[in-house]
Amino acid sequence: MDIAASVGSFAAVVALLTLTPGLDTALILRTSLLAGRRPAWGVVLGIQAGTLLWGLLAAVGLSTLLAASQLAYDVLRWAGAAYLVWMGARMLLAKEQHDDAGGGQEAGFRAGFRRGLVTNLLNPKVGAFYVAMLPQFIPQDAPHAAMGLLLAGVHVGEGLVWSAVLIGFATLMSGVLRTARVRRALDRVTGVVIVGFGLRLALDGGRAA
Repeated sequence: MDIAASVGSFAAVVALLTLTPGLDTALILRTSLLAGRRPAWGVVLGIQAGTLLWGLLAAVGLSTLLAASQLAYDVLRWAGAAYLVWMGARMLLAKEQHDDAGGGQEAGFRAGFRRGLVTNLLNPKVGAFYVAMLPQFIPQDAPHAAMGLLLAGVHVGEGLVWSAVLIGFATLMSGVLRTARVRRALDRVTGVVIVGFGLRLALDGGRAA
C-alpha cells in the first residue's frame, strides 16, 4: 500500500469515528451553547492537540505500553474515569451562574483548550485505537513518526471540519437557548452524559478492539 492509498483508507475509517456522537461532540456542543465560540474552539483545539500527540506516540511505539501492560492501561483508564466523573458532577451540581456570554470559569479559550486536551489524553481508548489501527496504514518504507503525524493530521483535519459544523449549529441555536432554565437543562444533560462516559470507562476493563 502506497502513501496516498494509506492516507485515503485511514481518512475513510476516521471519518466514521469522527461523525459518531460521543464525548467530544457533547463537550463541543455544550461549551459552544453555554460559553460561546471562543471557548468551544479552545476545546476543539485541545482535543485535536491530544489526537496529534496520540498519533505521534503510536507511530514511534511509545503508546504500545498501553497494549503491552494492563497496569498502565488501567492506571490511565481510572484517571480518565475519575476526571470525567468529576467534570460531569461539577456540571450537575453547579449553581445557575451563566450569563449571556457563558460566564464563569468556562468563558476562556485557555480553559477550553485545557479541558479538551486533558479529556483526550486521559482517554486510553484513543491511545488503544491508534496502537491498533495506525500500524496497518503505515507503509514499511515510510518513516513511522512522519507518517504517524500525517495520518493523525488527517484525523485532526476531519475533526476540525466537523467541529466547525457543530459550533455553527450551536451558534444558530443559541438565540433560542438564552434562558437560564434551558441553559441549566443543557448543563444537566451534558453532565449526565459525561458522568456516564466516565462510569463506562471505569467499568470497562477491556481494551479497544
